[in-house]
Amino acid sequence: MRKIGLALVGLMILGGCDTRDPILPGTRNPIFDTPRVRVLDVPIEPLPEPVKDSDVSCPYVQDAQNVIWDGDKKVFTGFATSNSVGGTRTPVCAGKFVYAGLTTGELVKFNPKTRHVSWVADIYRPNAMTGGSSVLDIVVPPVVRGPDVYVGGLGDAFCRLRADTGGRRWCAPVATSHPFIVTDTVIFVMGTDGYLYALNSVDGNAYWRVSVDRAAAPVYDGKIISVDRRRFDAATGNVIHD
Repeated sequence: MRKIGLALVGLMILGGCDTRDPILPGTRNPIFDTPRVRVLDVPIEPLPEPVKDSDVSCPYVQDAQNVIWDGDKKVFTGFATSNSVGGTRTPVCAGKFVYAGLTTGELVKFNPKTRHVSWVADIYRPNAMTGGSSVLDIVVPPVVRGPDVYVGGLGDAFCRLRADTGGRRWCAPVATSHPFIVTDTVIFVMGTDGYLYALNSVDGNAYWRVSVDRAAAPVYDGKIISVDRRRFDAATGNVIHD
């Protein structure tokens, strides 16, 4: 029995190193190893215009067990975990595909008609799994913009991925539980560490970051970025005093 147990452990370790997920189908993509956010402390020049997100109807419903439904029919079944937080999860539709963040810290792209999984990407840092009880949940809907998809979760990672392959363009070690703002050049992300980040869309470095007293989803009007009742100069992150 001991030999069998050791063999099973060996298989589990090999499976964790494989490029294929042992539970979910689809190609696996390695996650980043950047230890911290690089904050440049430079102004954003020029400031981007606010981008209106397309209002695409997405009829699918996702439950806390990583099952996605089309009415009473299952179109995707992921691996359930108890390490999650409350709240409603919202899949995002783009073309004939659905993108969904899972409580396991993964972003999945699949075709709901055929149920074929295109790819699965890990959105967490490896050290976020230390201890076996870490919460890697992705509670914020991803944003699909052109050829890319932006996604962040509680696993200390915010990423820009290729929508066609799930390949990483960049990842920054920023965890988030609030909707974020994607513009043509900057992504405004409210981190769980109490900082608002202005990330460069090209490389994920931060133009600036600023401490926020009370976390909330940021609101951007083109010159001012607001979080709760605090207002900041969107170019510099400096506090605007009323």
